[in-house]
Amino acid sequence: MAGDEILAVLENGTVEMEGLLPWSSNYAFLVRVCQGSLEIGAVYKPRRGERPLWDFAQGTLCRREMAAYVVSEALGWHIVPPTVLRDAQHGPGTIQLYIDHDPARHYFTIEGDTAFRPQLQRIALLDILINNADRKAGHVLLQETDAPDGIARLWGIDHGICFHSDPKLRTVIWEFGGLPIPEWLRENLVAFRARLADPADAATIALADLLSEPELEALRRRLNRLTDRANFPQPGPGRHYPWPPV
Repeated sequence: MAGDEILAVLENGTVEMEGLLPWSSNYAFLVRVCQGSLEIGAVYKPRRGERPLWDFAQGTLCRREMAAYVVSEALGWHIVPPTVLRDAQHGPGTIQLYIDHDPARHYFTIEGDTAFRPQLQRIALLDILINNADRKAGHVLLQETDAPDGIARLWGIDHGICFHSDPKLRTVIWEFGGLPIPEWLRENLVAFRARLADPADAATIALADLLSEPELEALRRRLNRLTDRANFPQPGPGRHYPWPPV
């Protein structure tokens, strides 16, 4: 099913509850979204099920999840699974395409594998850009693919605690620290910077609705710094790894 079709079903289909996903820090439900003959597995995270955090405004995590999808798409990197913000059985929240994957395979099982380097570099840069405070190894999903090269498709999930205006980056992906940022990725960042400078751009309009003004300005500052860098940043003093790491 094409991406536009998936989004249309997620946005307009009937949501049928399957059950609560275990081990999630916030309420997350496995659901089926049905429209006509089409049916999609998805994860529904209602706003009312968000656990209060001292440093993130209450009720904003689902909006941050949606903002991460907007940025991922605007960059052309397609890291975050198709996501919509809509109302369902437990009120407004995000509904995101469920990615079928093996939980035993995650970032730590592929770290250093050059076959995954381009995909992981995109994820690392996205995390820096959106100020991801919780990139655990298990938040990198491997979806098997029938592509000729046989390389699994990587997805990034769980972006509820991103986009803070203060530095919050905590990630397990530091293998590229100090290495040059590939030119094609720099070009993507430059193109996104131009889009954010245009108040009429669709991504700019969406992000202005999802984030506070200080958070959007902080995103622009991080983007400017990242665009002007030659190399991937390295972890400095302080806590730069999530806990638990998986």
